[in-house]
Amino acid sequence: MDKYCCLTGKNPIFRAHFRYQMSATLKLKPWVFFPPVVILVMTLAFGVTYSDPFLRLAERTKDGMLNQFGWLFSWSAFAFLILLGTAYVLPFGRTKIGGKAAVPILSKWRWFAITLCTTVATGILFWGMAEPLHHLPRPPPALAIESGSSLAAVFSLATLHLHWSFTPYGVYTLAGLVFALSYYNLHQPFSLTASLAPISTKLAGNRLGKLIDVICLYALVLGMSASLGTGMFAITGGLDLLMGWTKSALLLAMIGFSIVFSFVFSAVSGLHRGIAILSDVNVKAFFGLAVFVLITGPTLDILSLGWESVQDYAVNFFPRSVNFGDRVDREWEQDWTLFYLANWYAWAPVAALFLGRIAVGYTVRDFILFNLVFPSLFTIIWMSIFGGTSLTFDMQEGQSLFETMELKGEEIVMFQVLGSLPFGRVISLATLVMVFISYVTAADSNVSAMSAISTHGISPNQPEAPLWVKLVWGSIIGITAWLMVSTAGIEGIRILSVMGGFPALFLVIVVAVGLVKMILTSGARRSDEEQPF
Repeated sequence: MDKYCCLTGKNPIFRAHFRYQMSATLKLKPWVFFPPVVILVMTLAFGVTYSDPFLRLAERTKDGMLNQFGWLFSWSAFAFLILLGTAYVLPFGRTKIGGKAAVPILSKWRWFAITLCTTVATGILFWGMAEPLHHLPRPPPALAIESGSSLAAVFSLATLHLHWSFTPYGVYTLAGLVFALSYYNLHQPFSLTASLAPISTKLAGNRLGKLIDVICLYALVLGMSASLGTGMFAITGGLDLLMGWTKSALLLAMIGFSIVFSFVFSAVSGLHRGIAILSDVNVKAFFGLAVFVLITGPTLDILSLGWESVQDYAVNFFPRSVNFGDRVDREWEQDWTLFYLANWYAWAPVAALFLGRIAVGYTVRDFILFNLVFPSLFTIIWMSIFGGTSLTFDMQEGQSLFETMELKGEEIVMFQVLGSLPFGRVISLATLVMVFISYVTAADSNVSAMSAISTHGISPNQPEAPLWVKLVWGSIIGITAWLMVSTAGIEGIRILSVMGGFPALFLVIVVAVGLVKMILTSGARRSDEEQPF
């Protein structure tokens, strides 16, 4: 039986809408596919030929975007959380994605696993231990916290919670929820402009709609390239400590090729094979590694520091989210909080298509729980364990871990810490594999969505684009990541994040306006027994 029979065979709501799509052949959308590909190829050619001027131009562009629009990144992300909380508590939260007769295509566990792995990628592995080491000796001067003190450690870990839990997941959740309702309940085609249907249903297929698809595909390539660069760095750190392989442009290229090949192959396997299996394995490995580090690491220090950091995060959530009253320095905010926000925004429009596609059969409240609340709680626990471990080790050893990071790079930290635990070499090797699988898991779902956006005939009954389209997108992502990290290092990742997130920021804000309109419309139409969409 067709795995999507719940949408087409058993659910009469979908029969009429998707009848024409079920027999449709897959064809490339040339005005969606070629413009971002051509722009990216020209950008890469310029970057390879004139690397120094290219990096200077990219750096100035990044700084200009953050100076002018940094406030919009932070305030919009905060507002999204308020909006999602409102959607959850109102009767709108009972709305079922796909209508009353829709049946889920995933169990709740598999749904959670795919959602978590699609969004966190290699970030929590790479930055979970490295980022707090930057903040411990150098807290923002505006806070007047003594360098290396226990208060600086609490701030460092609370900052991890701010950067990796509710705020980024709020961006993903809002974009994914609106797409899910637009695609399944408002019967929009599989396109980025589907999320704008609550405001206008005339965008899909017209010139403005195609332009939006082009801009968001361009943004996601940059965002994914930034994350791939992070994964490449993390793997080189493991290979350096475990194998003695020194980081080089050639090694980065080999790692990038291996990751790209793997996530394209996984994306070809489809949702119910490659993506679901990798997600399930990866989440179980996440839980296992977290428990191991908690038990074999400085357990009491982890628990104490974790609890204090959660309290600090909760108390200062609003002022630090929007830098209210200049709670941190502007330069620090741009280097960290806004850098992360830009990356989340870059991923959000296309990630929304994937997250929305797999949510059919569940309610709006389910969507918010499994895409916002549960993943955020997981990352808070994860960061408490891993960030707390690296902070404790660094404070106990007189900042030796920080000095190693300054000398060899952020990519060395995770394996340095894990190597000092019992069975360190075995655990480090296992973590190296996790880093690899983690990015593959996140990237294959987004490459699948990118390829679907570029293709006519995509529907719940025929959800996958041709192989060659996935190969093109995967190759461009890999080359972009290699170029930036091999020439600019961590700063290259920051540049990619901001340049990708800037155009996506405005689209997601418009999508948020659409959610407001949905909520207001449902309030006007709904009785307790009615489905508003």
